Amino acid sequence: MNDQEFLARKIRTQYVEKEQTELDELKALDAKVKHPATVFAYLFGCIGAIVMGSGMSLIMTDIGERIGITDAMVLGITVGAVGLLMALINFPIYKRILGARRQKYADKILELSEKIIKA
Repeated sequence: MNDQEFLARKIRTQYVEKEQTELDELKALDAKVKHPATVFAYLFGCIGAIVMGSGMSLIMTDIGERIGITDAMVLGITVGAVGLLMALINFPIYKRILGARRQKYADKILELSEKIIKA
């Protein structure tokens, strides 16, 4: 009987509307700060990896010859270097975006967290 009651309560909590607390608001603000920087970092990093991989493919395979590029080595090194540069600058850009968003929302987050800590 205890197991059934526990399971019933667990299922019931999924359907009961939860009241919004200050902690939920604080978590939402924190996510609002971090989410755009994280999304940018993932997208920019993936694009940089694809660009670098494209350069490597031009160097290591005969794809350049098949599409009509006479000197694929120089183009491959250039494209690969651009992709590598993108990967290198990804983290500093991420930190800059995150810092700017932290600065933008710092007052609200500090005020709300102070209320929660003192309560």
